[in-house]
Amino acid sequence: MAAEITTAEYRALAELRYRLRLFLREGDAVAHATGLEPQQYLLLLAIRGLPEGEEATVRTLAERLALKHHSVVELIDRLEMHGYVRRTRGREDRRRVLVSLLPRGERMLEQVARDRIGELCSNGYELVRAIDELLKRTHGTRRRKQPKTAAARGARTRRG
Repeated sequence: MAAEITTAEYRALAELRYRLRLFLREGDAVAHATGLEPQQYLLLLAIRGLPEGEEATVRTLAERLALKHHSVVELIDRLEMHGYVRRTRGREDRRRVLVSLLPRGERMLEQVARDRIGELCSNGYELVRAIDELLKRTHGTRRRKQPKTAAARGARTRRG
């Protein structure tokens, strides 16, 4: 039988959620002030911040944003209209659509990202403290199963 969740754990989880929501809400406000919708900012960030070796395909971006393929296509359409991104076809497979930032998109992204990094430098310790508190409360008191994400299942399958 699983250990009962304590009041301290609920409080730690609530504090973490509060800190995350604050950071995200403030980021949305900064994006709006820059002239971007929050989802547009997130798409620009996803393109620029992809792990090394990953290409900005519609499929990859949809996965990174946890959105449906058609929603990402609509976002790309709007960003392309404003001159923030460009679509190109893959050289080897013309069905693959690659998305890249244009200079205007880079500038917009940098404005918001600079603010977000500054915010983390100023108040990030509160977020880290909330995570640390939750981990301290749960580490050792209960062993948690990791959720099986599609990426995790794929990694296990590829390894062996």
